[in-house]
Amino acid sequence: MTRKQILSALVAVAAVVLLAVAYFVYTGGSGESAPQEGTKLPVKLSAWDKAQGSPNAPIQFVEYAAPSCPHCAHWDEDVFPTLKKEYIDTGKVYYVFRVFPLSSLDVAVESMARCLPSDSYFQFIDMMYRNQDKWDPDGNNVPDVHAALIQMGRIAGMSEDQVNNCISSSNADVQAKISQVGQYAGKTYGIDSTPTFIIDGRITPQAVTAPGLRDVLNGLLKNKS
Repeated sequence: MTRKQILSALVAVAAVVLLAVAYFVYTGGSGESAPQEGTKLPVKLSAWDKAQGSPNAPIQFVEYAAPSCPHCAHWDEDVFPTLKKEYIDTGKVYYVFRVFPLSSLDVAVESMARCLPSDSYFQFIDMMYRNQDKWDPDGNNVPDVHAALIQMGRIAGMSEDQVNNCISSSNADVQAKISQVGQYAGKTYGIDSTPTFIIDGRITPQAVTAPGLRDVLNGLLKNKS
């Protein structure tokens, strides 16, 4: 396939994905109202989830984020290191990362991440966050998005053909799963923005800053001791 055909296929598949996500976000899917902040929510983990830490940790921390989201990138760079060093690596928090696609590029980036070896997943997502200005045209000078994705893939050790296969319609099953994750988030948790944090089953916006994160997690740990 040519570069133009690859990009056209990506856009076509991603459009279907995002329409499905948008439907569930803005309608709630089944007509149920979104849960209020502080409500205990059911969090079911699956083999699809990407996670760090011990599943036996006393606190479960689920983040819904989008690779193209600048607020998510800021949190990844400035707050996540605190979470990892003080809570994940010490066995206090089990961290689960889920992509909530806000654009066709989020679908593409998550598809690429899923094509890599499992132990390279988080490294790739972090790289994409730290280099948003090189591949996300929203507010940045990125004249050729497809070429930018190819370049980012090469940095991660992927060939041009591998990137093309990951982001094209030939990888539709993975893209459909990405859509399902977004649908579930909108229907079950009323999520419509990123990042959104669900800590021990409760949406917790305070975790967006390092001090707020520590306050929430230390409070929970104190109650569990």
